[in-house]
Amino acid sequence: MPAPITVIVPTLNAEAVFPKTLERLMEGLKEGLIRELIVTDGGSSDATLAIADAAGAQIVTGAAGRGGQVARAIRDARGEWILVLHADTWLPPGWTEAVRSALERPTAAHAFRLAFRSDSAGAVWTAGWANLRSRWFGLPYGDQGLLIARDLLDEVGGYPELPLMEDVALARSLKGRIRLMPATATTSAERYEANGWAGQGARNLLRLGRYLCGADPARLRADYAAPVSSSPSSASPDDSELRN
Repeated sequence: MPAPITVIVPTLNAEAVFPKTLERLMEGLKEGLIRELIVTDGGSSDATLAIADAAGAQIVTGAAGRGGQVARAIRDARGEWILVLHADTWLPPGWTEAVRSALERPTAAHAFRLAFRSDSAGAVWTAGWANLRSRWFGLPYGDQGLLIARDLLDEVGGYPELPLMEDVALARSLKGRIRLMPATATTSAERYEANGWAGQGARNLLRLGRYLCGADPARLRADYAAPVSSSPSSASPDDSELRN
């Protein structure tokens, strides 16, 4: 029987974080869970595609925009399950145990608990809120990863081809059927540290509110990509920084 999971990683100039992301996935290969890895790129100008090729990934290319990138990859996916993983999200040691248990519940989708790669109090508070939001409202963001059976994804209309808020749109279509797994993934804190934990968090909440009130996701993406700090790390609109 083939391994059940297709891992899909949307990328855009992610060379700084991508090798570690791939390293953490190796456990899934050893445990017989990962059937294939599809890297769906939005036009990287760095070494991202060379890293993906060296890892043996199937590569899909097209216009930038995370929702569209993931949807393109899903059309090529052969796994019974899809794991969508941001290029800067690192899975924890032992993650396969939690995923193996989740595979027994195909009528629900599953996300990891979240932590940031930062020791600041803001990181702890923000991650805590994200985990509460995920548990209480069934609204994890994409940097927590999403594991979903292909049949369930088809049932709710497929992966939303939106440039931003695609994770929120999918969570809403699942109507509370997302469960947190007992494993914590870590994601980059770069944008928060550049712009301030409170300020970035407030902007994210405002952006979510605007989306729920009907704002155009393309406009929201443009606003999110725009730098709000003089820090060099916040000056690029690459998708590696388009995180919630």
